[in-house]
Amino acid sequence: MQGTWREPPLTSLRQADTCRLLPSRFVDEEDSVLAPLADDTDALKDLFALDNATNQRLAAERGAMPGIGIDELVFGVPNFRIINGAFTYPRPEGSRFNDGQRGAWYCAFDAETALAEIVFHKIVEYTEIDYFHDSVSYQLMLADFSGDFHDIRQARGYAKCLDPRSYVASQDLALQLLEAGSLGIVYPSVRHQTGINLACFRPALVGNVRRDAAYQLVWTGDPQPTITLKKGRKKSAGRKRPAKS
Repeated sequence: MQGTWREPPLTSLRQADTCRLLPSRFVDEEDSVLAPLADDTDALKDLFALDNATNQRLAAERGAMPGIGIDELVFGVPNFRIINGAFTYPRPEGSRFNDGQRGAWYCAFDAETALAEIVFHKIVEYTEIDYFHDSVSYQLMLADFSGDFHDIRQARGYAKCLDPRSYVASQDLALQLLEAGSLGIVYPSVRHQTGINLACFRPALVGNVRRDAAYQLVWTGDPQPTITLKKGRKKSAGRKRPAKS
């Protein structure tokens, strides 16, 4: 898309209760996963020192990450560490609308779409090792958004950005938008036919982050998991096997 970039149209978005699923262990353990490993105070201090030295979120909060400045991060609001973590712990290969230098806050407009996205990527992970036996807990985090976001739901010329097997075009578009000051991008879900997703580029716009339901995803040999609300109601993930990205 370099050289032929066209800016997508803007839409004024007012969307409450967007849905983002995080592994419960990241939400429940606010301090450090290293704490249970230490059996005395001195050892705990050493472990925290090691953790802090290699913690990307803390590095960014000290202004030591090239992908995002300290002035962009948020502090003093509920769940600010979770917000900042979304932008400071990108996957090395990036995701659909971010590269490996800077993350984004990905969310869906409904829980069904958020679950479909998570299930797809877990199936890809387990397919690579040919092992479908696991139990994973996810916490649903809600957030509210208000602002003018770029929107490719109805725009022509962005089909490559929705390629189910490649992030090349979408990451290129995201880089151009980010440099142009974009707040983020609204796009149709590739993993859930009627779903809508948002990739927010700016931590300060992730508003009113709070917990909602928790889900247990269980694989017992079949690629499709059983999904259970912690309240006990079961949900089916569907039988269609997604294409590997």
